[in-house]
Amino acid sequence: MASRTMHPVLDTRALNRATLARQLLLSRAEMSARDAVAHLLGLQAQNVKPPYFQLHARLARFRPAELAGLMESREVVRMVTMRSTIHTHTAHDALTLRPLVQPARDREVAYFRKGLVGVDLDRLAQRARAFVESGPRTMGEIREDLLEEWPDADPQSLSVAARCRLPLVQVTPRGVWGRSGQVRLTTVENWLGKPAGEAQPVDDVVLRYLAAFGPASVKDMQTWAGLTRLREAFERLRPGLIAFRDENGVELFDLPDAPRPDADTPAPPRFLPEFDNLLLSHADRTRVVPPEIKGRTWTGNQAHCTLLVDGFLAGLWKLQDGVLTVEMFGSVSKAVKEEIVAEGERLIAEMSETAGSVEGVGAAVGGVGFGVVKR
Repeated sequence: MASRTMHPVLDTRALNRATLARQLLLSRAEMSARDAVAHLLGLQAQNVKPPYFQLHARLARFRPAELAGLMESREVVRMVTMRSTIHTHTAHDALTLRPLVQPARDREVAYFRKGLVGVDLDRLAQRARAFVESGPRTMGEIREDLLEEWPDADPQSLSVAARCRLPLVQVTPRGVWGRSGQVRLTTVENWLGKPAGEAQPVDDVVLRYLAAFGPASVKDMQTWAGLTRLREAFERLRPGLIAFRDENGVELFDLPDAPRPDADTPAPPRFLPEFDNLLLSHADRTRVVPPEIKGRTWTGNQAHCTLLVDGFLAGLWKLQDGVLTVEMFGSVSKAVKEEIVAEGERLIAEMSETAGSVEGVGAAVGGVGFGVVKR
């Protein structure tokens, strides 16, 4: 095994550009929405709209109707996978990634064991499966059905157990752009009409993760997946990988032929939604989030939409009634402001149902106002 001290060093900007290239954020890709969802190993989707905005920032010809059509044709689905959060996945990944992270979901149930005294978890999964496969159900309905058999159990613990023990998907119209619908659940097998596949081999998923998020450390991937003990997989793959280290000496793995653009490669402004995986899928997020603004994309437990400038987190934004409001963490040049405005106008034209304008919260500069976030 080569000494870590011999690995080439990738500084923060080099890591930033490599990651942006894998994330399709250096230039918009000529790729279908389905292929992008597969390449990115899913899109984090606690809310309905973020997956659409994630693809808009990454694809050259994306329109919301494309992903909406995939949702309605069941080629992609919304379900709990990595980090116990809802992701939009291709049907194949929904059937095979969920089994991979099932051990983490089982550990999650264990945290609620005090509320599940006397509950047979295998029986719970069996009853809940029969209930949701007889017709899509709300979580409240699932909870009430389980309480009939275990009236002394903690209701929330029963809900967690059902969500963790079963691969539940949110059925449409939930998740379809321009439509609304209560969260109703059934099993992924029932929704897709296919049996659950075996878990994707962990070695294959490591390679896919590096293709979408690399270069990365073992801890980075463990953060993304919500799994532990992945070192063995990386060591098995080491002969076919290339290794670097970051400026702190942490070993990073990568695919030999993966793009690693020059650190000075231009990175255009990009508007990302709340919960974009770019900001959540590494243990060390300084490749995208400057240390001095760490934590400023959240208020309590509410995440804000974020703006990348020169590849790094630089501000917040919101789009409401066709009006895009931009708040910067610091000042930018007139030329950069013009780039942000151009990207914002594209966002409004393609992702808003009404025509609007770009506006800020401070003094107008070049016809566009940019405010500085005061918190």
